[in-house]
Amino acid sequence: MKALRFESLIDRPDALSLIAKWYWQEWGRLNPAATTESIAAKLSASMNRDAIPLVMLAIRGDEVIGSAELKYREMTIYPDKEHWLGGVFVVPEHRGKGVAARLIEAVVDTARSLNVTMLHLQTERLNSGLYQKLGWQRTEQVCYRGLDVIVMQRTL
Repeated sequence: MKALRFESLIDRPDALSLIAKWYWQEWGRLNPAATTESIAAKLSASMNRDAIPLVMLAIRGDEVIGSAELKYREMTIYPDKEHWLGGVFVVPEHRGKGVAARLIEAVVDTARSLNVTMLHLQTERLNSGLYQKLGWQRTEQVCYRGLDVIVMQRTL
C-alpha cells in the first residue's frame, strides 16, 4: 500500500475542482444556491501553506483521497470562536482506514505551527465518536442553519 502524505491545496491546485465537487456533493444541500464553481471560488481563498485559511489534502500515491480545512469563524453564532477545523472529507473507498484521523492531526499540527491554541469544529455526527477519540471535547449541541450539530473544541 502506498504511503499517505499531506500537502496544502496550494501545492496541488489541480485538486481545487475535485475538492469543490466533494464539498458540493456532501454539503451542497445546506446551501441551495451553492455550485461547484462557487465552492471552488471560496476555496481558492484557502490556497495557503502557512497562513489561515488553508486546505490540507490527504494523498496516497498521486491520488487525492481527502481534505480538511483550517479556517476562521466557521459558525456566525460564535464570533468569539476564531479558529475552526472544517470540511473534513475522505472518499468513501478510503474511509475506515484511519485517513480522517491522520488528516485531522495534520491540520492540528499545522494550526499549532501557526500559534493557534484552541480549535473548534461542528459535526452532524451527533455521537462525535472520531473527534472524541482524537481529544476533542463536546461543548454543546445546537441547531445551526436548520441542522442539529455538535460543537466541539480542542486545546492545542
